[in-house]
Amino acid sequence: MGLYHGMASNSSFERGMGVCFKDNLSTTLIGPVPVHFVRRIPSSRCLRPLCSSVRKDLSVAESKRNDQGTLSVSMEEELDHVIRFKMSDFKILDCVSTGLGGRGDEIVFEALVNNRLSPLYNTKVVLRRLKTAQAQRRGKRAIEVLKKLARRRLMYHSYSMQVHGYISSLMSNGHSSFTLVHGHHSSFSLRHWLQQSDWLPTLEATLALDEESVRKVGDTTTGGPAVSRHSRLIRVLMRDLLIGVNYLHSHGLAHTELRLENVHISPVDRHVKRFSYQVGILGNAAYFHENAGSDNAPENNLDRRQMMIAFDMRCVGFMMAKMVLQELMDPLIFTKFKSFFTKGHDPSCLREYLLRVLEHRLSSGNVGLQILDRNWGAGWNLLSLLLANKPSKRISCLEALRHPFLCGPRWRVAPSKEIIRWGLGSTAVRIAEEYIYSRPQRRKLSHFIELMEMLTPHSKPKHWLEVIPGKWRFLYSTGRHIGLTLRQPPARVLIGDVCLTVARDSKLNNRLSLTSDIEFTVMRGRNWPHDKIGVNGKLVGYSSSRIQAGRRLYLKEENTTSQHVLAQKLSSQKWRKVIPFDELPSSLPAVKLVPADIDLTMKLDDPLSEDVDAARNVIQEVRTQVPPELFDLSKLICGTYVDSRLLILRSVDGSALLFTRSCLDENHR
Repeated sequence: MGLYHGMASNSSFERGMGVCFKDNLSTTLIGPVPVHFVRRIPSSRCLRPLCSSVRKDLSVAESKRNDQGTLSVSMEEELDHVIRFKMSDFKILDCVSTGLGGRGDEIVFEALVNNRLSPLYNTKVVLRRLKTAQAQRRGKRAIEVLKKLARRRLMYHSYSMQVHGYISSLMSNGHSSFTLVHGHHSSFSLRHWLQQSDWLPTLEATLALDEESVRKVGDTTTGGPAVSRHSRLIRVLMRDLLIGVNYLHSHGLAHTELRLENVHISPVDRHVKRFSYQVGILGNAAYFHENAGSDNAPENNLDRRQMMIAFDMRCVGFMMAKMVLQELMDPLIFTKFKSFFTKGHDPSCLREYLLRVLEHRLSSGNVGLQILDRNWGAGWNLLSLLLANKPSKRISCLEALRHPFLCGPRWRVAPSKEIIRWGLGSTAVRIAEEYIYSRPQRRKLSHFIELMEMLTPHSKPKHWLEVIPGKWRFLYSTGRHIGLTLRQPPARVLIGDVCLTVARDSKLNNRLSLTSDIEFTVMRGRNWPHDKIGVNGKLVGYSSSRIQAGRRLYLKEENTTSQHVLAQKLSSQKWRKVIPFDELPSSLPAVKLVPADIDLTMKLDDPLSEDVDAARNVIQEVRTQVPPELFDLSKLICGTYVDSRLLILRSVDGSALLFTRSCLDENHR
């Protein structure tokens, strides 16, 4: 008889050397793949039958005699909606399929029902023997959950592993034995799927994604490039997962342990199964309302419900991140990913963080990043809502199912103002990252910046004082650009990160300190086009500014191309629903910056630190390449847009500077 002994931690059973496939002819060992260990036990060590008769009540005397043994009468009544089996009802198989597993207090068998009187005759099932008292409580809780969800049994069977019944008896040492009998779907867990080298085509074949299947998620085609196929598959899995989680939430239950290891895909009905072997088949599911008898129960229950739903949604967010970004399957990278939230960073800045952690300067070289960037960055928006730091800010299952990222092109979704604002900013960031500033791109960037300023979520100084403090990385300026040139500079300087750090001096006043950090490398020698290693340096500017309410004026005599295109957009029906202007306004609210004195310092590594002429040439070249507002911070006169992710400042000549919030420390740079 073969059985699987559950490991104490997930990482311990993910390092399997092979998987044992059993058929009528032979047993083949295939490896290496990340699967559970399969262990064979001699027949002499087989367990004895562990159960009594089917659905037979225990007498009161027997209950007292075996107080720690078989179930009490009250427990029998609680479990009367499922079948009580005997061990003789099953033929134990000598192999455990890949994807089945348990904790350290569980033993897993595969078996066939050989009782001809049973409705499950000749059906393959899983016997999960729960050894400790805590494990047995999980098993009984799973049956209790089934009773609560029995009103919609079809939904339960579609989105959770079916629990058929249990086996209970008294062992020779005086302790009780409890074995859960549940369905078997002969499938990998979702974690196992994602760890396969050919997981995408194999999972597509398992789900049989035909035109009818993709139509149900709003898609129009099948096949296509890897990015489209991966995106379509994520949409299918996420929608199925959210429907199942919402089914639990609508019945007053929270899953509490949603992970890739706990999710299986059934090849029979092609549904995602919330097969929670780590929670004993919904054995750790918790009720929203458990303290109804207390005086302040309504308030407590409301808070408890919100917190438990938010916890489940955060788990769904982590699962989505791993499904999209395969690099997060690496435990070291996932630890860095989780540390981003542990440190309290805003999830809206996750893209900026992951581009550096995954060592991708652009998203074009990574399929997962491209998926999240598609559709105006809708994937990043959904991920930030699922992983929001405040539980009250996290999105619900129904809201997530209506999100543009999970709705295919066939479904027209009316985006909210927040989604439009997010899309404008995401597209502007992507264009700025490409660093190919032809005239159409420059016009488009200016146009997006103008629209963002009209949709600014914060227009009052008190809101800016709360949001603007932090470190911002410079992306783009609508002012003068050098472009491609044949000039011969006095020093060959490669500009690195250009950041603006904003700090609030005191909560009692409205004064801010501004610090600009310009990192650069001075390349020496004739091989500089191929060898970018040189002398590092940094130019730091400091100033303080007082902020107050103001307005940005649009002069009527100015009729620029950008403003003309903007006026046409405002008159269209598409934008009229979002922007509360029928025509280009004469002014917009802004935050006025009243600067004070400035201070500028430069640091150069050896051997240029003692060469005054070389330092002068370096400063001249850096000032040529970087917008002048980042040297003379007094030229920044107003702020027109700020949110948790992006910042737009205007200078004295009217040019706009676009920044994105940076959450990286020195260790990740």
